[in-house]
Amino acid sequence: MDRPGDSQNPTRTDQQESSPVKVVPPSYRSLYLICYNAISALLWAVVLGRVVLIAGIHGPKYVFAGVGEWTKWTQTLAALEIAHAGIGLVRAPLLTTLMQVASRFLLVWLIAFNFPSTVSASPAYTTMLLAWSITEVIRYSYFAVNLAYGGVPAFMTWLRYNTFFVLYPMGISSAYVLFTHMMVQRQKVMRNIKAKKSV
Repeated sequence: MDRPGDSQNPTRTDQQESSPVKVVPPSYRSLYLICYNAISALLWAVVLGRVVLIAGIHGPKYVFAGVGEWTKWTQTLAALEIAHAGIGLVRAPLLTTLMQVASRFLLVWLIAFNFPSTVSASPAYTTMLLAWSITEVIRYSYFAVNLAYGGVPAFMTWLRYNTFFVLYPMGISSAYVLFTHMMVQRQKVMRNIKAKKSV
C-alpha cells in the first residue's frame, strides 16, 4: 500500500490500476524441471529424516534396514538426470552426469544390496547417507526455487556453494570405507570358493 510522502513507492495512476498485469506462464520444460527438482528434494528430505531418526533412536547399524530400500529408489530417480543431459534439457555435461550417477548406483545397487551385513555393520553407510541427503536436499531445492522464481535467497546460494567443503569429503570417505569393506568380504568369499574346489 502506498503511503503519502513515501518517495520509494511510485504513485499509481488509474490507468495502471485498471490494466491487467501480464504473467508469462512457465514453459512445459520449466514446469517439468520444477516438479522433478521439488520431488527429488522431498524424497531426499525423507531419506535425511529417516536416517537421523533411526540412527538417533536405534543406532547406525539399523539405518540400512530402515532406509536402504527407500534410498535405492530415490537414487534411481537420478537416472533421469542422464536423460536430461543427453537430450539437452539441462546444461550439464553428459559424461560427468553419467559418472556421478553411475558411482552412486554402484554403491546403492551393487555394494549395499549384495553385502547387506557389511553395510549394516559399518557406520560409514549412515555418514554417507547423511552427506548425500543433505547435499541433495540443498541442490534440488536450489534448482526448484531458482526455476520457479528466477532467483534464490542468499542463504540457499551460500549453502549450495559452501556445504560441499564438509559434505563432499564425508560422502567420498564413507563410500571408500564401504567399498574397502566390500572388497574384504569379496576376498573371504573367493577364498572359501577356492578352498571348496581344492577339496
